[in-house]
Amino acid sequence: MRFVLIAALAISALSVTGCTRWSMNHHLNNAYSAYERGNCEQVMLELSKVERASHARPYVWPEVSMMRGQCLERQKLFIDAAQTYQFIIASYPQSEYAYRARARLETLQSLGHYPTRSAAAVRPTRF
Repeated sequence: MRFVLIAALAISALSVTGCTRWSMNHHLNNAYSAYERGNCEQVMLELSKVERASHARPYVWPEVSMMRGQCLERQKLFIDAAQTYQFIIASYPQSEYAYRARARLETLQSLGHYPTRSAAAVRPTRF
């Protein structure tokens, strides 16, 4: 009898874990589809749902942040996108997304949408 009870608990624990992962993957897929359609509002909503479902799965966080940065770029919020990319680089320096974030920052800088640090430094003027 104990074996049946333990087996039932194990199966229910696996099914709950699987549902959470399925839900997270479902919302991530929806976010990619919405991005392809150019619907960044829907992307942001889906990414929020992914974040809520991914507390135990931090491996998805850099991917979520990368997609958020790309949507911010698409919405012409270049400074916000650049700060999101800097967050990825600082928080996940060894991830594939840090490499991509560095490339996006270089692209934003070369297009003039995000100044380099030296150009962005503001010096007070004396009157």
